[in-house]
Amino acid sequence: MKKLVILTLSACMLGFSACRTPQKERKEKPLTVKVDTVRAYGSELSVSFPGKIKAAEDVSLAFRVSGTLLRVPADAGRRVKKGDLLAEIDPRDYRIQLAATEAEYKQVEAEAGRIIELYGKKSVPENDYDKAVYGLQQIAAKYEAHKNALEDTRLTAPFDGYVQKKLYDKDETVSAGMPVVSLISANRFEVEIHIPASDYLRQHQFRSYTAVLEIMPGRALPLQLIDIARKANANQLYTMRFRLADVPGINLAAGMTAEVTIHYLPGENSLYRLPVSAAFEKGEHTYVWVYNPDTRRVNARQVVPQELLKDGSLIVSGGAVAGEVLVSAGVHSLEEGMEVEVLPPASETNIGGVL
Repeated sequence: MKKLVILTLSACMLGFSACRTPQKERKEKPLTVKVDTVRAYGSELSVSFPGKIKAAEDVSLAFRVSGTLLRVPADAGRRVKKGDLLAEIDPRDYRIQLAATEAEYKQVEAEAGRIIELYGKKSVPENDYDKAVYGLQQIAAKYEAHKNALEDTRLTAPFDGYVQKKLYDKDETVSAGMPVVSLISANRFEVEIHIPASDYLRQHQFRSYTAVLEIMPGRALPLQLIDIARKANANQLYTMRFRLADVPGINLAAGMTAEVTIHYLPGENSLYRLPVSAAFEKGEHTYVWVYNPDTRRVNARQVVPQELLKDGSLIVSGGAVAGEVLVSAGVHSLEEGMEVEVLPPASETNIGGVL
């Protein structure tokens, strides 16, 4: 019995030793990850966008007074010059109003003149003098307003252009401020484009601008920047407006298309492109894992996202350097300083990039 116990203990000790020795020698295999390289975004010296030609002045004109339209000679498509009559309100009531005010004005002017003269001779009290002066000023302002109202029964072109649309016709009644005629400029044009946020953020690097018109292929025309919208539209694009100089011999029209090229200052790189799968959120910030080929370890670094491109690339500013290697898959399984093994790239003998 004693011999049996000794044999059993010996067997157990041998079995324990056999099981334990491999555990001490075994090392945990590093996590396999996929990597990608950070690329500079915006190193190109120019970038082009589709644009559209618009009239520099596109306005809807309205009367300052109300009334019935006497005539509207401005037909759609008609070319007009500055000062040409576009529409007219029946001036009858305004003429009568002005005549009555004019008569009142002359009466008050004569009476005030006599009182002012007597006041100069110390023949009337100061109170009468003040009433005469203020009364004259009041009727003079009323008289001027009624003269303006009569003049405002005529709607004239504020610049050379084309009638785009006639909204009302003869014998119709319109109110003050109601658009009657739409007018676009004839000789001044602008070009409008829409740029993404990544280019909007690089506007300090814009050097110059040119446009190639659809009707004039191969000829680049200089543009002058008017402004850049500070708010994105519904498509998250920012509008840029340019002034287009007159092109001799070419009859431009609003609605024509053009390709606008923005030329950048050379050697400016502040944005970087990386796979969106390389980024992960922690708290309120965005990070990436930077892989060090020498130590085979990863370290987290904060980046600032700017734009997500349609091809799945993420544009970031700060925190990334062109040429660095980032982990692009398996980012949520990593920890600071963790050693990893890089997944070999796909090849003829390793199609899936599997170890």
